[in-house]
Amino acid sequence: MAFSLYILECADASLYIGHTDDLDKRLQQHDAGVECYTASRRPLKLVHVEEFETRYEALVMERKLKGWSRAKKLAWMRGDWGRISELARGRHRHERVR
Repeated sequence: MAFSLYILECADASLYIGHTDDLDKRLQQHDAGVECYTASRRPLKLVHVEEFETRYEALVMERKLKGWSRAKKLAWMRGDWGRISELARGRHRHERVR
């Protein structure tokens, strides 16, 4: 059984990240307004799906992404590892220590 990590773009342009073992059923739940966060932010658009072998792997990636900025999440979805690296360094690392 595969587990899907998915990202929805909400009507307010926020990103919702989740994981499931039944993507079609989970998307139907979101569309029906069952999920609290997305219920008031419809319509929703599925913008990314990635498959994992175990629920644990999907959950670990979900939690990691939830801690990232929107820009970093978008770079991850594009596979732009250079931009992810830039964003991971943060602004404070660009300043010179005097």
